[in-house]
Amino acid sequence: MSTVEQSVEVEVPLRTAYDQWTQFEEFPRFMDGVESVRQLNDTQLHWIAEIAGVHREWDATIVDQVPDDHIQWRSTSGADNAGTVSFKPLGADRTEVTLALTFEPEGVVEKAGDVLGIVQRRTRGDLENFKEMIEDRGQALGAWRGEV
Repeated sequence: MSTVEQSVEVEVPLRTAYDQWTQFEEFPRFMDGVESVRQLNDTQLHWIAEIAGVHREWDATIVDQVPDDHIQWRSTSGADNAGTVSFKPLGADRTEVTLALTFEPEGVVEKAGDVLGIVQRRTRGDLENFKEMIEDRGQALGAWRGEV
């Protein structure tokens, strides 16, 4: 398994950053390669993405979610991955968002991409895209405040 961890500071309140992240179906707006995320219920997601030029689909389950703190998930089928996104207040209008991923690269292309740091750079870029999107908007498109 490979691990990637990246953080970004966003110039919005903690609640705004967290609330936007709970809008999983909006992920293709800021995550490169993610074609769609369909939320099946409060804890089940279906992902479609292109990873290192390869079409992938998988299901994931949210296993732990605490509003304004973190969301943790793991795949249940398809591409093997798990992770946590956590939120830390840095002041009234600043938040640190940290994304930690573990994944199993499949095939020669994904393994080579992992060695070359492509996933690390993509994760960084996705967080920068999230930052730009939420700061430009200034508010979340929705929210799910439930706890898992």
